[in-house]
Amino acid sequence: MAATTAGASTEIRNRRVALVVLCLGVLMIQADTSVVNLAVHAIGVALHAPLATLQWTVDGYNLTYTLFLMSGGTLADLYGRRQMLRLGAGLFTLGAAVSGLAPDAAMLVSGRVVAGLGAALLVPSSLALIRVIWTDSRERAHAIGIWAGMNGAAFVFGPTLGGLLIAVSGWRSVFLLIIPIGLAVWILAPRIPESADPLGRRLDLPGQLLAGLGLGGLALAAIGHGELAVVSAIVGGICVGGFVWVEHRAGDGAMMPLMVFRHRALIGAITVAAAMTFGMYGVLFLLPLMWLRFHVLDVAQAGAALMPMSIAFVALSHRSGAWSHRVGARAMMASGMALIGVGITILALTDAGRPLALAELGLLLTGIGMALNTGPLLAVAVAAVEPSRAGTASALVNTARMVGATFGVAVLGAVYAKVGNSAGFALAMCLGGLAAFLGVVLAVKSIHV
Repeated sequence: MAATTAGASTEIRNRRVALVVLCLGVLMIQADTSVVNLAVHAIGVALHAPLATLQWTVDGYNLTYTLFLMSGGTLADLYGRRQMLRLGAGLFTLGAAVSGLAPDAAMLVSGRVVAGLGAALLVPSSLALIRVIWTDSRERAHAIGIWAGMNGAAFVFGPTLGGLLIAVSGWRSVFLLIIPIGLAVWILAPRIPESADPLGRRLDLPGQLLAGLGLGGLALAAIGHGELAVVSAIVGGICVGGFVWVEHRAGDGAMMPLMVFRHRALIGAITVAAAMTFGMYGVLFLLPLMWLRFHVLDVAQAGAALMPMSIAFVALSHRSGAWSHRVGARAMMASGMALIGVGITILALTDAGRPLALAELGLLLTGIGMALNTGPLLAVAVAAVEPSRAGTASALVNTARMVGATFGVAVLGAVYAKVGNSAGFALAMCLGGLAAFLGVVLAVKSIHV
């Protein structure tokens, strides 16, 4: 009996250590995202970069992250989730260092690309490890809720600390801040148990190439203009079609096995994820930019002003797993998306973020909606497939999140650039809110629990 008790205690302790490491990883990545959005204005001034270049400072990371998430999930299943977690942490840290020391915009975007590749390896490995280590569904939901809550923790300290760092030490410091966290994840990762499920699968290089050209072309079309945008859209569309054809022929060896789409709940989760981040990342890109460009707030104040969304998320997201078991994932996800839609629509009613009180209300409702939606969404995705496909499912839902984020920044940023001033901001926010309300419909139609 004593030996059994000691063994159980050791297992619990090991799980806690693993959860700390996994949470540090996602904390690092989300802190980077929230801080960089706040630093965009300072980067533009320091490097004399136009709006399109600033969009690539964000979307160079987002797009690379998106493109390699599926391969990251496959590599995790093939060669070991812990190994890919550690490699991802190392690459992310390297990318942060390159960005922080970049002498010009081209080098900065290059660093963001390296960081995006690291994130693509780390995130699906992290969520897949939760799926494998926590076998009980209720304990796993609790672990996922804590893991998802790290996004909120990053939103809390990221913008506020980032704003202070930019004001005191300049924009480079927000990248250099990431390095100690990345090194900690890299050092502590060996304490997590390794797992892999190769099942005769392989890395799908043709699928990876076509996916990269397809999404890259469509993102360039959204940000660009004129003949370049048209050509990029045509090439992107052709490559997306080719990707579907290649994946169908590859069968179980595909980067994105089409067989997993027989799970209606998984389809619902990934489409809701894309709808959520489309508007949310558009807000995080444009709203601080409006405050700074129109001299509503300085950079430190802008970081603090983003906190209502952050605090709401971190205060409630760890409860989302228990609430989801009580009322059902469909009700949680639909309610969350509805609140996000209302929050972004309120931002559309402001004059480029003024009055501040109305903008804060919009951010608060958006943060509550994210807290209700994110945990159940991730839980639905990884539970919809067998454990051997946990890495693939994790990568799919995170790919969807980053596709939404990439096109949110690209499309809503392009709308603002085309129309300009308060009217452009309002139109961009209306589109973001509409996407969130579409997510309500998707959740109701596709999730059965």
